[in-house]
Amino acid sequence: MQKLAILTINDDRNSGNRLQNYATQEILKKYEIEVETISNQDGIIGIGFLKKKIKTTIKRIIPIKTNFKRYNNFMKFNKNIKYSKYHIDAKHIPKILKTKYDNYITGSDQVWNPNFHRMSDIDFLKFAPKEKRNSFSASFGISQIPEELKEYYKQNLLEMNKLSVREERAKEIIKELTGRTDVEVLVDPTLLLTAQEWDKVSKKPKQLKSKKYILNYFLGNLSEKRKAEIEKIATENNCTVVNLMDKNEPLYVSGPSEFLYLVKNAFLICTDSYHGSIFSIIYNRPFVVFNREDNTVNINSRLETLLTKFKLQERYSQDGKIQQELLKCDYSESYKILETEKEKTNKYIEKVLNSNIDNKERKGTIN
Repeated sequence: MQKLAILTINDDRNSGNRLQNYATQEILKKYEIEVETISNQDGIIGIGFLKKKIKTTIKRIIPIKTNFKRYNNFMKFNKNIKYSKYHIDAKHIPKILKTKYDNYITGSDQVWNPNFHRMSDIDFLKFAPKEKRNSFSASFGISQIPEELKEYYKQNLLEMNKLSVREERAKEIIKELTGRTDVEVLVDPTLLLTAQEWDKVSKKPKQLKSKKYILNYFLGNLSEKRKAEIEKIATENNCTVVNLMDKNEPLYVSGPSEFLYLVKNAFLICTDSYHGSIFSIIYNRPFVVFNREDNTVNINSRLETLLTKFKLQERYSQDGKIQQELLKCDYSESYKILETEKEKTNKYIEKVLNSNIDNKERKGTIN
């Protein structure tokens, strides 16, 4: 059985990140291969590793504070991900990794974002032979590579075996830097699992008391003007408002499993989040996308790409208003497009798995 390792961002505070890691794993498992995620976090080896273990133990024993409870819920979800016994960071790369796995995949998420200080050669799989280096819906998270980093990106991208990215702009960046035209643009892996498959790892939060609610999932700031518009819609439709990222609210402790339940059962999702939008589509729930109201991360182009691909541009609220027609949804056209995207992904994964193995047929499909 072929063995494949996933290298991605391991953010135990971000539901979208954990869900994309799980989705990538589950998609690849359909091809009858063994899949593991190699934990890639600075300071996880040696003394750093021991400190992390001690902190984890304490947080599990004393889940009193809100952030401890939230962390515990993320750790519970991580049990659904099969981790390798090997850890890696920029200062420690086990030599055995050159031969331990038949293939490596980096992605999805913003693994190539130079604004993230965690990014290193590991995200280009430099520790592995060139024929084993592949990306899966990887993202730069930016529209331009800084001039001083262009040569670094060029050399690393030229040495990749198979390349797939998440945005059209990412494909253009690679062509501009390297001249490569063999880059596939694939959707985020979370879209490739069905609602029924996501239900397997969904969990109702104990803190949820409302039967009818609007879910606010904002990673950026939430202005008073925006709050007032959402409250107005909630009042008109006899809903409560759940502010998932408000540390002062009970549901802030939710992990990825609870996040899935909250999206699936919401009357309406209001969000500035890429994965907030994706899971609204998966669960066939009405949603409204707003511009992010801070300057820390600009993801508006990613959201626009997503909505354009699935013909849902009307879900973007440019003026901060929520139109009545957005309280209903019909994603039948989007689901047809998604089936085509699944076929593209199937073909790409087949190429990756067969690229350095002769005379082996792979059976698998994303349904």
